[in-house]
Amino acid sequence: MRRHREQHRSDRIGWLRAAVLGANDGIVSIASLVVGVAASHATRGQILIAGVAGLVAGALSMAAGEYVSVSSQSDTERADIAREREELATAPAAEEDELTHIYVARGLDNTLARQVSRQLTEHDALRAHMRDELGLSEEMSARPLQAALASAATFAVGGALPVLTATVAPTSSLAILVTVLSLISLAALGGMAARVGGARAYVGAARVAFWGALAMAVTAGVGRLFGTAVL
Repeated sequence: MRRHREQHRSDRIGWLRAAVLGANDGIVSIASLVVGVAASHATRGQILIAGVAGLVAGALSMAAGEYVSVSSQSDTERADIAREREELATAPAAEEDELTHIYVARGLDNTLARQVSRQLTEHDALRAHMRDELGLSEEMSARPLQAALASAATFAVGGALPVLTATVAPTSSLAILVTVLSLISLAALGGMAARVGGARAYVGAARVAFWGALAMAVTAGVGRLFGTAVL
């Protein structure tokens, strides 16, 4: 029998979320920092020091935050799997009944649900319970290191854009150029992420650009109000 192959996007959720979050945060955070410092009438050197410091600190913070967060999720998943493995060893009949009730709730009649439950239990009981009872799968499992590296790398790439712009832009128009280029990049990032995830590109672009513009506007206002470099 020829197997019908379908391409789904759900297996991209883990790395896509971390990558988009990292790049978006990198652009927004560092661009806002640069614009805020520039609004305080700081020199180019002061702007670049603040930008580079924010870039390094932000990338490390993103990596640590993602690793801790996803590790907590991974710990919870492992605990649930260990508990399920123990219950399968100590109460296999009850666990089979549990699967049967799940399949009945999904629309199978009692007899067929029992047959499906029994066959899946004989084939791989733990995997069946992971998938149908716990909602876990290998494709969707938490990967702390992957998430940490993706977030740190994409934050650094995203944050490098406003720093490089601040390096070459004329001082008189530095804040404007950083803002414009960052918003264009945010819109492109949002659109690309939406397309990869199967959503409408313009919705993702508008959503990301709006919040980026708001963050830069508020930070610029703070820098101008206090007349000092702000972080």
